[in-house]
Amino acid sequence: MKKIIRVLTAVAAGLALAAPGTLTTPAAAATAPAGASRLELPRPTGAFNVGRDTLHLVDRERKDPWVPTADRELLLSLYYPALARTGTPAPYMAVPEAKALLTDRGQLSQYVTPEQVAGTRTHARADALPRPAVHRYPLIVLSPGFTMPRTSLTTLAEELASRGYVVATVDHAYESDGTVFPGGRLLSCTACEQVFPDGSLHRVSDGRARDVSFLLDRLTGPHSAWRYSWLIDSRHIGMAGHSIGGAAASATMTADPRVDAGVNMDGTFFTPIPQGGLGGRPFLMLAGDPALLPPDFPDTSWGDNWPRLDGWKRWLTVTGAGHPAFTDWPVLGDQAGYPHPETPLSGTRSQQITRAYVGDFFDLHLRGTAAPRLDGPTATDPEVVFHRSS
Repeated sequence: MKKIIRVLTAVAAGLALAAPGTLTTPAAAATAPAGASRLELPRPTGAFNVGRDTLHLVDRERKDPWVPTADRELLLSLYYPALARTGTPAPYMAVPEAKALLTDRGQLSQYVTPEQVAGTRTHARADALPRPAVHRYPLIVLSPGFTMPRTSLTTLAEELASRGYVVATVDHAYESDGTVFPGGRLLSCTACEQVFPDGSLHRVSDGRARDVSFLLDRLTGPHSAWRYSWLIDSRHIGMAGHSIGGAAASATMTADPRVDAGVNMDGTFFTPIPQGGLGGRPFLMLAGDPALLPPDFPDTSWGDNWPRLDGWKRWLTVTGAGHPAFTDWPVLGDQAGYPHPETPLSGTRSQQITRAYVGDFFDLHLRGTAAPRLDGPTATDPEVVFHRSS
């Protein structure tokens, strides 16, 4: 069990743990290349400029599952098509968040400083004016991996917004290494102390399903908490997640019929899909290279849950892509000179594939736009393997 827990911790984190006996120290972090060029996320490929807003939500009717004395809190970044030359450059993350991230990421801190990570250039603009639109935009919710902040999916969020979606990335309180909530509170992963010892990670995906239902109430209900809620087409909603966030996508679809389409990016189905399926709704399973999985920790949940998907479905794997490949980290690691042992595929290529396939999936199922790359293998994407389709 201890070995499995250690693997789960590494997988959930999405970055390699330090080798035994090489714990990161402040001195080690100080040796990071201070003269390295500024880190930058890939530029979105869509036609629209991207704005970003921040929203703090508190569910007064539900106590936090990890800290029962507190109400459940969520912190959202909302991305949307915006007018050019409005707003200010959106920061990537706060320095205290970057410090917490690197403290738990071992060897990465030898290549980059917290200030460099926090100062990563994004392509969204904070408080930008929304772009006037004849039609409202579909909503896509993105849930990060366990211990990871919502910022880990910024590249994908900016890409989807540039294609004409409203995108909500979510920090679920007490489930990341460190996220600054209103009032300057740095909330760490209290959940880790409770689920890793007994392996009860289904509590995370189950809880996130309730989080997203609450989020949808507050974004699309009659008394929206967001100032730009009029941008959202509540008839077309999708959800994607990385790692346990992917498990949360199917768990949310099971619990909430408002979510029309879902994507699991390399996440174990800790909450199984019910035998009755998802009511015919489409689902994409996008995984890393099976050859990179630890041989003593096979994930059988994909094979177990595949037959239960009763609508349009695809099961794709990406050769050379490790668990973090669907997040920002391989891109930033490449720029910092960090030789990521879990992801042989370059960060640039990993994100090209992630943005293309996830974006086309939602274009197909939320907009009805043709997506031929989802029909089968293509010469332009030789890394993408179609294992099963229907």
